[in-house]
Amino acid sequence: MFDAPFDATYAWLGVALVSVATAGVAATLPASPPPDASGVAHTIDSVADGEYPATAEHGLSADRVRITTGTVSLRSDGGTARATLLAARTTPVAPPGRADGDLRRVLDGVPPDRVFADPDAFAAAATTARDGPHEWRAAPNRLTIRQVHYGDVRVTLVG
Repeated sequence: MFDAPFDATYAWLGVALVSVATAGVAATLPASPPPDASGVAHTIDSVADGEYPATAEHGLSADRVRITTGTVSLRSDGGTARATLLAARTTPVAPPGRADGDLRRVLDGVPPDRVFADPDAFAAAATTARDGPHEWRAAPNRLTIRQVHYGDVRVTLVG
């Protein structure tokens, strides 16, 4: 009279297996969504497409960043996100302490005529930075974008 029916044992085993499978699927899901590379690309394009010199910052929620002349990629525990830049002539700038420290100074707000002897030297430094290796690096808390005009040279620095 108080015995469990034979079917109940299979029902409990089925419920237990479904619970284990559900817990396994939930454990494999990322803890956070991938970073917002599209928002970063939109900020870069907005500054680069402007007619006048401008500066903007975009907060990052990523651990690693890779900026090329045509893409921005972000990586975190939630995954990797990549967005295409529509703006032409985007120049990635290395973090402080790297070889192209002059471009970093301009990105940080120093006028280009105080850093470079003439517009040609500025253009050459920007070309070297665009042609260099674009590696994954530690992401800053905020990405700075600055469009700079020096003579006839117009460059959008990103770093």
